Amino acid sequence: MCMITFIHTADIHYGVENYGRVDPKTGIHSRLLDFDRAFNFCIDAAIERKVDFFLFSGDAYKTPHPSQTQQKLLIESFFRLYDAKIPAIIVVGNHDHPLSFGKANALDIFSTLPVDGFHVVSKPTTIHLETKNGPINVVGIPWPTRNTVSIAEKHLHKTAHEITSYISKAIAHIIKDQAAALDPQVPAVLAGHLTVSNGIFSGSEKRAIFGTDPILLPSQLAIEPFDYVALGHLHRYQDLNKNGYPSVVYAGSIERVDFGERKEAKGFCLVSIPKKGTCSHEFIKTPTRDFIQIEVKLKENEAQTEQVLAAIAKHSIADAVLKVVYHIPVGRQDAVDLKLVHRACASAMYVVGIIPIRPVETRERRFGAVKMDMDLQSLLSAYFDTKPELKERKKDLIEKTLLLAQELQDQDSEEQEAE
Repeated sequence: MCMITFIHTADIHYGVENYGRVDPKTGIHSRLLDFDRAFNFCIDAAIERKVDFFLFSGDAYKTPHPSQTQQKLLIESFFRLYDAKIPAIIVVGNHDHPLSFGKANALDIFSTLPVDGFHVVSKPTTIHLETKNGPINVVGIPWPTRNTVSIAEKHLHKTAHEITSYISKAIAHIIKDQAAALDPQVPAVLAGHLTVSNGIFSGSEKRAIFGTDPILLPSQLAIEPFDYVALGHLHRYQDLNKNGYPSVVYAGSIERVDFGERKEAKGFCLVSIPKKGTCSHEFIKTPTRDFIQIEVKLKENEAQTEQVLAAIAKHSIADAVLKVVYHIPVGRQDAVDLKLVHRACASAMYVVGIIPIRPVETRERRFGAVKMDMDLQSLLSAYFDTKPELKERKKDLIEKTLLLAQELQDQDSEEQEAE
């Protein structure tokens, strides 16, 4: 057997069209063109390197109801692999799935085309590939839902949390059973659109995912005879089993979805299996749109507008998605000339906002007979100290309240940016 190589990518998210505008040359939204450019960079690498197959671990679209333009771009890209005789394994992600029984998912079209080479994973399955460099087995696990996992009638009256926990355990058993049925002498890959317990979330994922996903442990995925675990769903590239075998890898999104991802490298993985029991991967960056956030803490005795302009001049903002945030000193009015600042940002592709941050003036609070300045956590702690009946639940109540407060603050920030 010669070395088997393949591309592992995920989370294309055609349809993310925040922070952009319609391109006058094509009539297509500039952000859709960004994602298409990044995805075709992955396709180019697959063709140039003559890989044995192309593995996509889910979330081709932002929603399960993509526009005709989004579908056209995706199909054109995947058919470049078909023309190059490179098989494609396509795992269905949560954004591709309508979640309604009987409805087709957004990627089902590839399984109905009258051509060979497309393998769509819409339910747990094992794919046996005969590549030019030898055989390989790929166990595919799509986004786990009630439709993916058979749930007996006795479970239907359980709470949402209990159902989610049941699905997590069921998926772990399915993976274990599929692995046990494989030939241990043949290279094997586990490909899934899943949430792993020690994965690091990015940007808006932190609120959208936390507490709602079926969760699996790395130890439930990194099992024999798998040589590589190829994951999609989390947008940050990460290997969750660096010191062990096999690697448990999120390839991450191929383009930035929001400002929470502005500092992250985006790309895909080139995976090599020289022989059974050995595997390595290389993370390759894709061309991405720069997301730049400029923060300026204004000094009291200097002209405010000039300080903001000087901060902008220090950055290369041409063709970037740009956000400017300036902090106004305590007791000072906002004297920034927004027209001049907008003019300085003209070379940016899109300006999200020029946002003033005003200091929150500390108010004197009276608690009982004692005056004190408190942050929210201290205030909550003092309040629950007066409620003996809540003593045992104090810690949990404070944590949940702080989490809700953070979510509200994040929501307010996003609404302010949108304005």
